[in-house]
Amino acid sequence: MGAEAVSLSKVREFAAKLSVWAHLATVGADGEPDVVPVHPCWEGDVLWVMVGTDSVKSHNVSVNDRVAMHWQVTENGDGVEVWGRATVLADLETKRRLWTGVFDYDLNAFAPGGPDKSPDTAFMRIDVDRAVILRMYGAAGIERWARP
Repeated sequence: MGAEAVSLSKVREFAAKLSVWAHLATVGADGEPDVVPVHPCWEGDVLWVMVGTDSVKSHNVSVNDRVAMHWQVTENGDGVEVWGRATVLADLETKRRLWTGVFDYDLNAFAPGGPDKSPDTAFMRIDVDRAVILRMYGAAGIERWARP
């Protein structure tokens, strides 16, 4: 079965129907992979993840910016995977901008000091290079998007 081309907006919409949770894969300086659950949120074509400045995710991205993410699949095996490049941003301007309006949960639950008094909090920006929508683990169809 061949793969069909799809827009990134369709990938975003499909992912939103799956779960608020995804699994983020990073690779550290030692070449070892690390996978963790995250609650990503889209801002246009960019994915954002709240992270700790001293987290394994942040350290890994500082040496290898390539990441992959897989949304939890539905009972019938529908899923979304994305690949891209990540940057960790901890500047106050970015934190203030993202603190309200981008995430669909209260960031204060994880960083009660808010953007101004949470120095150990940062945001991982993921610029997506390619993505796939998998229906029934790909058996019922695959739709692909790639950055032009």
